[in-house]
Amino acid sequence: MPQLAQRVGRAKPSAIMVIAEKAKQLKAAGRDIISFSIGVPNFLPGEHVYAAAREALSHDSGQYGSNRGPEALLDAFLAHIEALGLTGYGRLNVSIGIGAKHVLYNLAEALLNEGDEICFPAPYWTTYHDIADIVGAKVNVLPCPSVQNYKLAPAQLEAALQRKPKVFLFNNPSNPTGMVYTRDEIAALADVLVSYPETWIVTDDIYNSMVFDGIGYHNFVHARPELRERLIFVDSVSKTYGMPGWRVGLIAGPESVAKAMTTLNSNHITSLPEVISAAAIAAFSGPQDVPQARCAEFAGERDIVVEALRGIPGVICPRPQGAFYAFPDISVAFGKSHNGVKIGNDVEFCAALLEATGVACVPGSAFGEPRALRISYTCPTAQLEPGLRRIQQFFAELV
Repeated sequence: MPQLAQRVGRAKPSAIMVIAEKAKQLKAAGRDIISFSIGVPNFLPGEHVYAAAREALSHDSGQYGSNRGPEALLDAFLAHIEALGLTGYGRLNVSIGIGAKHVLYNLAEALLNEGDEICFPAPYWTTYHDIADIVGAKVNVLPCPSVQNYKLAPAQLEAALQRKPKVFLFNNPSNPTGMVYTRDEIAALADVLVSYPETWIVTDDIYNSMVFDGIGYHNFVHARPELRERLIFVDSVSKTYGMPGWRVGLIAGPESVAKAMTTLNSNHITSLPEVISAAAIAAFSGPQDVPQARCAEFAGERDIVVEALRGIPGVICPRPQGAFYAFPDISVAFGKSHNGVKIGNDVEFCAALLEATGVACVPGSAFGEPRALRISYTCPTAQLEPGLRRIQQFFAELV
């Protein structure tokens, strides 16, 4: 029998979706399940988005669209990033994809040859490592534990760049930690990046509009504009606008990269559907009251989560300032037992927690940090505090 391509053997199912599916199965079997597992915003976009989609559907052309993206979408995105302080970009600097995950995969294909090195901090979004493995890149993970607030230090970045990686991938605000880099922290990292012109910089900043406490969103090009010539900014409508199922991702970067992404699109997706593009245009250019209100609500929910976790003896939880995640270090539980079940690592902890309490969380090892777990606190508000109480009770019962 013919064999599959070797790259398929390097592909792994999403660890996050495995946990989410397990929780779904238990719920279908009648268990009382509270899921803190999957990273979806759990709100819907404003009515103007649906109105734009209906209008587009009413006069659908049925034709192929642009490989780069329709001009109205490119313009709406350019206005969106200009509001973030990313100025000086035009249509030729932009390209689209079927969600940010597809955009990141396209970037890997466009920037990395097999055997090239990519580096990124840990904790990291699971897909980073998975995509690198599929394209045959070498991965250099830069550990950033809870004792340094899960943030990359300039000295770590300097040491990594001395190895001359082809790509440095950076995520701010962070999934899975919710941490946000300050203006000064971004500037310090940017000063290091300037000295290594052979490395592409990819900033996966899809949570850029979900920042709390007045800290603001900051990008390397704000501090060092000369980095623009090799920096690619990644965004999507999924998190900010409550539209993960609409699947719209975009990049802004050098024209050569945007052209390569567009060429790749011409060989697989061709284009976004008209109705999807219309919805994304409305999201970027229409009223921003829904995402702004939800961001404020997430900040309040963050406070509830952090207070509950910090009340558990031995648990360390740096205070997230963006996105909708908390990433507590729960290694204090390792070596203990719950109702006779021994807990030796994060995977066993999450399995025991789900079985005993019906609370689903994702083990930190899925994100490169096996001492922790990820809590996505976008569940219905009525479930948030009961879920946290179950976690507190679980810890109290460890022996």
